[in-house]
Amino acid sequence: MKLDKLVGERFKEKPSDCVVDSHALMVRGGYMKFVSNGIYSSYMPLRRITKKIENIIREEMDRIDGQEVSFPVVMPASLWEESGRYQAIDNSLCRFKDRNGSPMVLGMTHEEAAVQLVREYGNTYNRYPFMIYQIQTKFRDEARPRAGLIRVREFTMKDAYSFHTSQEDLEQYYAKCYHAYERIFARAGIPETIVVESDSGMMGGNISHEYMLLTAIGEDSIAICPECGYRANMEAAESIIEPLHDDVSEELTKVHTPEMHTIEEVCDFLKADPKKSLKAVVYQKNMTDEYVIVFIRGDLDVNETKLTNFLGENIHPAVITEESGIVAGFIGPKNLNAECTVLFDASVKGCNNLVTGANEPDYHYTGLDMDRDFPDAEYHDFAKIITGGICPVCKKKAITVSRGIEVGNIFQLGTKYTKSMGMSYLDEKGESHTPIMGCYGIGVGRLAASVCEAHHDEYGPIWPMSIAPWQVHLCCMKSADEEAHAAADKMYEDLQDAGLEVIYDDRKVSAGFMFSDADLLGVPVRVIVSPRNLKENVCEVVTRDKTYSAKVPVEETVATVKNLVNELMAKCKAE
Repeated sequence: MKLDKLVGERFKEKPSDCVVDSHALMVRGGYMKFVSNGIYSSYMPLRRITKKIENIIREEMDRIDGQEVSFPVVMPASLWEESGRYQAIDNSLCRFKDRNGSPMVLGMTHEEAAVQLVREYGNTYNRYPFMIYQIQTKFRDEARPRAGLIRVREFTMKDAYSFHTSQEDLEQYYAKCYHAYERIFARAGIPETIVVESDSGMMGGNISHEYMLLTAIGEDSIAICPECGYRANMEAAESIIEPLHDDVSEELTKVHTPEMHTIEEVCDFLKADPKKSLKAVVYQKNMTDEYVIVFIRGDLDVNETKLTNFLGENIHPAVITEESGIVAGFIGPKNLNAECTVLFDASVKGCNNLVTGANEPDYHYTGLDMDRDFPDAEYHDFAKIITGGICPVCKKKAITVSRGIEVGNIFQLGTKYTKSMGMSYLDEKGESHTPIMGCYGIGVGRLAASVCEAHHDEYGPIWPMSIAPWQVHLCCMKSADEEAHAAADKMYEDLQDAGLEVIYDDRKVSAGFMFSDADLLGVPVRVIVSPRNLKENVCEVVTRDKTYSAKVPVEETVATVKNLVNELMAKCKAE
């Protein structure tokens, strides 16, 4: 490929709307173009990268007996009604009607389609286990797309579904997928990816893991214990807080707190530590608008995923009306006269001398003792885990919270979809059973962006050999020089004849301009042909990551480059 024929512009300036490096570099480098919020078109360099990622994924899925299939992009709503998700999922599921008025959906995930595909095939035990997978474009009407390809609305994803006759069989296959994912991310160039426990969310199931690339721009928070190696997404991490209990309990006393609505204002006014306060966080259930009040320690935040899972339905921040009986800014559990569900977080279990609302404008209580004043209270974990929290495994106060990008996930779905959609099989005794499912997903575009985020410098991406758009970037310096141009043309042919992927720049531009474009394309190996080098009968061979630089005799350049490409490819596989 000659660079002067490559569609797409490259430029130096950072786009003002790009908040993360991978997004900025991929726009600057002519990898993609904005179409609509969370929707992009791909130029050739990005398409070559994603095709290589897809091939790595295919190799690893085939290695564990996966069978590639293709599900429809558009599905009848009736499939999703069978599983119960048609109404349960919010507006991120794109719903529409076809010309005949039939309700349809755009696929954002394909559990229902997978069950529908094999429902009849899997009617007997001797056809199990099996796994099917696809790599396909999907659409999720994401409320807050951001960071280029890291969170989009239209995306290409590999999703796989395995089917089993026992939990033990699922667990054995789950372990195979677990390690296959480790190989995929290592081969794609991010072996530093870590695995964390996660929340299954709308997918369902009891056991799930996410593969995270730790980076400050990540939108997921990950709890890590350096003492024992515990790792979990904050949505799933259990929050354990040591109870704050004073030796002497004060009397419950109502105090005047004029115009003091927030925890900070009240605690500052009463000279109290926010840790010794009981904060009320109010939500409403999406389906009924019923109020839910969570009482939690004043310095902590509610983990809405935990709360949603506990309630079994979606929630939203409450709009508190006058007729609700809830006194906003002064809510407390004592003398609460409102129709609502009241929940207590485990962080306040056993606590005393707490500041809390008195359910009366401009008044709070001091001296609240949970054991004395609410002896029958039940406590559950609704809090976000915090740095310095107690590790759920080793019980040490060692938790740290880091940011990360989720690059893949795996779920043990159980019978959530097979049961609701009526899939069954007969065992060797002729008895009917419901098969058990696993689910395994990787976002292809997000993975490409994550690799860029992990491996770049201020000048551009540093692509690993395994997914780089080309293996070699050939630069002809001063191409107006006939001898140099002829030598570069021959080198281009020889490199291609050796089976190498080459992008060739023979434009009549300055060295700075040419190298700037080369940096933005991020090709691992660069070969420089110039009149000055040819006087010494050499070519310069350098790597994009600057770990290798040498002047090589012209007649040895192709062999040297091929060996270097093979070494860099082997490094990706070895990791």
